[in-house]
Amino acid sequence: MSRDIVVAKRYAKALFELANEQQLVAQVEEQLAAIVQLFHDDVEVIRFLDYPGIDSAQKITVMRTALQEKLASPLLSVLELLITRRRHHLVAAVYDAYVRIAGDVAGEARAVVRTAKQMTDEEIASLSERFSKLTGKRIVSTQVVEPGLFGGVEVRIGDSLYDGSLAGKLKRLEKSLKI
Repeated sequence: MSRDIVVAKRYAKALFELANEQQLVAQVEEQLAAIVQLFHDDVEVIRFLDYPGIDSAQKITVMRTALQEKLASPLLSVLELLITRRRHHLVAAVYDAYVRIAGDVAGEARAVVRTAKQMTDEEIASLSERFSKLTGKRIVSTQVVEPGLFGGVEVRIGDSLYDGSLAGKLKRLEKSLKI
């Protein structure tokens, strides 16, 4: 596990504890997702945060002015800390860890379901139910269509990958034949 992921998990845990105390878990998750999207979409924001000629106190002042009314105080505090310590690049990893922590506490897990063709809502619900029984958690699924899988399903829940795709089976067969 990389150092950045470990650090991001620590920030996420602290953020979750603060948000949970103030009963803002869902609100903070939603706002953190918006911050991740902002950092992803707006290159100028990242350039501003990366620029060494601007003091971190000035960066925080600008951020507070722009976001204070829009963000919950625990999230604003964690963002200030990330900027002060020049770790704003960890925001997406903090979000991923936060979602995982919040899901664990709520007894749910997020699954990314990759398929070659679009599945119906009923098929996704059925698949989610199967994995719910397997994991003991309520599964919230997101589907990604990837024609390169040729057929079957690949499901990622946290760090676990369940590969029932045709492409995965072919790779495993090829690997076994190379022995």
